[in-house]
Amino acid sequence: MFIINHKKIFLGIAVLLMLLSIAALLIWGLRLSIDFTGGSLLEVAFTGGRPEVSQIQDSLKDLNLGEVSVQPLEQRAVLLRLKDINEETHQKILTQLKSDVAGAEVIEKRFESVGPVIGQELKRKAWWAIFFVLLMIVLFVAYAFRKVSRPIASWRYGVAAIFALAHDVLIPSGVFAVLGRFAGKEVGLLFVTALLTILGFSVHDTIVVFDRIRENLRRGAGNTFNQTVGLSITQVFARSVNTSVAVLLTLVAVFLFGGESIKDFALVLIIGLFSGTYSSLFVASPLLVWWQEWKSR
Repeated sequence: MFIINHKKIFLGIAVLLMLLSIAALLIWGLRLSIDFTGGSLLEVAFTGGRPEVSQIQDSLKDLNLGEVSVQPLEQRAVLLRLKDINEETHQKILTQLKSDVAGAEVIEKRFESVGPVIGQELKRKAWWAIFFVLLMIVLFVAYAFRKVSRPIASWRYGVAAIFALAHDVLIPSGVFAVLGRFAGKEVGLLFVTALLTILGFSVHDTIVVFDRIRENLRRGAGNTFNQTVGLSITQVFARSVNTSVAVLLTLVAVFLFGGESIKDFALVLIIGLFSGTYSSLFVASPLLVWWQEWKSR
């Protein structure tokens, strides 16, 4: 009953984090990668000493590439972000770097190019994917709990689940808005994939709690709705936390020892895992209790 007795505190924390995330998104927004904006991405490594950023930019000036962003990476590598280029220009860049950087061999590790039209199409489809998933989740929860009409209507379970999912999407997005502003982190298709994964994990956890509430309501466990929900959370608390910890250990290993290209993906999942576990136990079900109390008053 601890969570239910202190539900206003836990719900207040969730609302505060959501408001801070919305503020970060409105002020700074997400820094979109070439997946959504279009452009080219070239990652190269130097066998000798890595040249300075200014030296690399000066080396590429004569190729008329426009603004070139150079980001140093681990293991003597750099990541070049520039406008959409063709294969001929791509090879010219490599040749120029090899000729200007004395005493070091230049090794290409990655090259990606996305046109602006394709980028806008991917962005539009990403938004539709998230919207479609949320809609399907609401319909599924409303249908699954259609026979649970007392003391609150079944559709309110769907609304509570959506509030929890909004919490789970906003917090990683807000964190990456801050990281994009101060650490240059970008979001692309892997970010959207991570968000959809978070939604699936979180709604699964939430439905497990809701299902236990439904069973306890049918059995008449607890004298009041508050007690029934508190008992249900207690019964699934250890299972939910243990599952989250097991997944967290895997994600931390991927983040620490995985390649540079999937570290941000793992980071989004780690943040989403925390927010998803919190919302399933401390937000969705307490929200139902608060809603019932408000309705009774």
